[in-house]
Amino acid sequence: MINFIITNMSLVHINIFLAFTVSLVGLLMYRSHLISSLLCLEGIILSLFVIATIIVLNTHFTLASIIPIILLVFAACEAALGLSLLVIVSNTYGVDHVQNLNLLQC
Repeated sequence: MINFIITNMSLVHINIFLAFTVSLVGLLMYRSHLISSLLCLEGIILSLFVIATIIVLNTHFTLASIIPIILLVFAACEAALGLSLLVIVSNTYGVDHVQNLNLLQC
């Protein structure tokens, strides 16, 4: 079964899947600093952008060609929000540790 999947997937698909998986594992394992979490989230979003672009190009569905652009807009908003959160946390606490983020404090 795995041999069939590997032979039908191109090297580009395997690399994109690996990039997504490594970013997801990095997000789940290395959550000590906020900047590393933001970089892993950015890797996940960019992998999804490449996957969406390849799907749109392979299916020749012209109405769905806006989906990767919308995904990039959300990625830019996520990056801006994450960096602003990083600046606020580093100014307030002096470090960017995720464990300092306590949403229940007033």
